[in-house]
Amino acid sequence: FVDTANVYEGYARFLGSPGGVAEEIVGKAIRDRRDRVILATKVGAPVGPGPQDRGLTASHILREVDRSLRRLQTDYIDLYIIHWPDKLTPPEVTLQAIDIAMRQGKIRCFGASNHAAWQLCEFLWLAEKQHGPRVVSSQIPFSMLRREFHHDLAFCRQHNIGVTPYQSLQGGLLTGKYRRGQTPTAGTRAADKPDWIWRTDEALFDRLEAIERLANQADLPMAQYALAWTLAQPAMSSLIVGVTRREQIEQAIASASNHVSADHIAEVDKVCPPPWQQPDPVRG
Repeated sequence: FVDTANVYEGYARFLGSPGGVAEEIVGKAIRDRRDRVILATKVGAPVGPGPQDRGLTASHILREVDRSLRRLQTDYIDLYIIHWPDKLTPPEVTLQAIDIAMRQGKIRCFGASNHAAWQLCEFLWLAEKQHGPRVVSSQIPFSMLRREFHHDLAFCRQHNIGVTPYQSLQGGLLTGKYRRGQTPTAGTRAADKPDWIWRTDEALFDRLEAIERLANQADLPMAQYALAWTLAQPAMSSLIVGVTRREQIEQAIASASNHVSADHIAEVDKVCPPPWQQPDPVRG
């Protein structure tokens, strides 16, 4: 499973960038092994200064899917993901464009990134109403430290929407490489792009140290423990992990075979509690 987007360029990307660099790299990498790859890419983020260079309008989607296919050196995309909600475009217009691309054989499934459960629900309702394609995946930021989408997971599980979270190591904070009172090592994200990582404070380090103790109790490296915990959450189907070294890939793969017990999940909830939950209404 390879995930990319039409605007990804690595650390050098910026808002309004024409992007496409990551898709070109992926295209070269999978060119001779396309049938062995589940390929996902995204649409919706700005690719230029004009009003038609962003969002989820039909013209933008249908133009960008062709550009992505060309850069990826393939004639179909397994999972086409709408990158961000578009408040200016009616969702039925977006769904109709996705339907056209799907009928043309250019995409096989479609998903949503950074969409809340109520927005996914709207797409499900429209798909039933219009007899259109059904959203099958949700890509959200989710980690022990970032759980605002926690209560959306039950909705996704109930409606058979696979969740592929990103930032599950929270920019490297959940790897154990950042320590209280220490300057970030050169070459790490916190050193190279400090605006890409959470602001650290004493309360955050208290939580990180508590998580590391739990990982030690489970006899797992902290990063593997954090990823295994994420995979143990409801509706998870895969993980989006960004890496810079081969050993990081190997560690991510190893986490898929690790098990985090129910007791450990409960302990993590104490350290990093999920958002407040509305109690069930009183039934008469």
